[in-house]
Amino acid sequence: MTNDAIRAERVRPLNDKKTTGRPLVVYWMQAAQRARTNHALEYAVRAANELRKPLVVFFALTEDYPEANERHYAFMLEGLKETRETLRGRGIPMVVRRGGPDREIAAFGRDAAMVVVDDGTVRVERGWRRSAAAALECPLVEVATNVIVPVTAASPKEEYSAATLRPKIYRLLDGFLTPLRETPLRVKSVEPAIDSWDIGDTAAALARLDLDRRIGRIPSIRGGAYEAEKRLGVFVKNKLAAYAEARNDPSLDALSGLSPYLHFGQISPLAVALAVKKGPRYGQAAFLEELIVRRELSFNFVHYNRAYDRFEGLPEWCRQTLLEHAGDPRPYLYSWTDLEKAATHDPYWNAAQKEMVLTGKMHGYMRMYWGKKILEWSASPREAFRTALALNNAYELDGRDANAFAGVAWAFGKHDRPWARRPVFGLIRTMNAAGLRRKFDADAYVRKVEALARP
Repeated sequence: MTNDAIRAERVRPLNDKKTTGRPLVVYWMQAAQRARTNHALEYAVRAANELRKPLVVFFALTEDYPEANERHYAFMLEGLKETRETLRGRGIPMVVRRGGPDREIAAFGRDAAMVVVDDGTVRVERGWRRSAAAALECPLVEVATNVIVPVTAASPKEEYSAATLRPKIYRLLDGFLTPLRETPLRVKSVEPAIDSWDIGDTAAALARLDLDRRIGRIPSIRGGAYEAEKRLGVFVKNKLAAYAEARNDPSLDALSGLSPYLHFGQISPLAVALAVKKGPRYGQAAFLEELIVRRELSFNFVHYNRAYDRFEGLPEWCRQTLLEHAGDPRPYLYSWTDLEKAATHDPYWNAAQKEMVLTGKMHGYMRMYWGKKILEWSASPREAFRTALALNNAYELDGRDANAFAGVAWAFGKHDRPWARRPVFGLIRTMNAAGLRRKFDADAYVRKVEALARP
């Protein structure tokens, strides 16, 4: 099969079944919800061309994704509607079905000569792919497109820190940091004679879903590739040059704002990296460190550590030191309700929690402080880990993914080193309000968030 820029390291057969004579090639879109710079889609196009069969994109919309709520589904549906329209412009139909993704693709795949899927990282996504691989009667091929360097190509094991992964990534980076050519379809696709769940009116589609609606959508942020690409353009033009100095100041508007779009696969990390490399040179290194090394370190963690979402997934030294200090007196103890409602004594922590509730996003520097304080103010480190992860995943648009799990784990010592021993924290790095004030105008950050809350 002709792959051009789709390197073999991106491609992984999930079963050993043979291509059938059935009428379709199917791209099972799940984690990469986009029509551009999508290696899995382009692989499927090229497979369809080689097999001389029409291509159909298939998406299964499940209503019980763990910890997802109306906020997440609204953003996702906006992106899916746009993706469907962009695909139609390429002559590729998109079918949306409502139900469990593994069951729905197994049923739809009865007409498939082969099925291509994008790379799933977290447990539920891997489970869908295993189940579908067993149920399908044709090949299921996974193509990595949500990272720049595929996880298993970068390292065969869980890495200790960014320092251990960085040289492995950079040895391979030039071979993967290349544009992806869009291939025209040779066989005209036709809309399949099968019902597609209507997402044309995203508000109506959202209303028909059986969802957790306690946390609503964010009107100020819209999902989809168009909005992601617009934000990327503004960032490269107006913010990239100052990124290295300004990125750790939450009182400024210095970040790209792309993490929700990366989470839903509405924009490719490869497209982001290539755009940044065309921008001002100053700031590139700092941004690409975050986008590639730090982000892909989180994928490494989730891929190789089966307990990535539990306290038990932390390194042994982290668990040991935290449990040794589990009985230390806490300066404050706050309930789940206190934390969720930002009702603590700390105005900076409260502002971080409010930012997340109001915008679906928290500045990365404040997220570190936020997680550390939950550890300090909880009755036990295990309770703190559960609380931080649950709050993060409920309110953040970019929660429930590799970055989210690694980010919360970092507050508890993951990907860090031992520091001086402190009460409650043991050898885990601490953060405090005085440190915030030394690094930036923390009170300006509080005012910034308070302004968001005003009508």
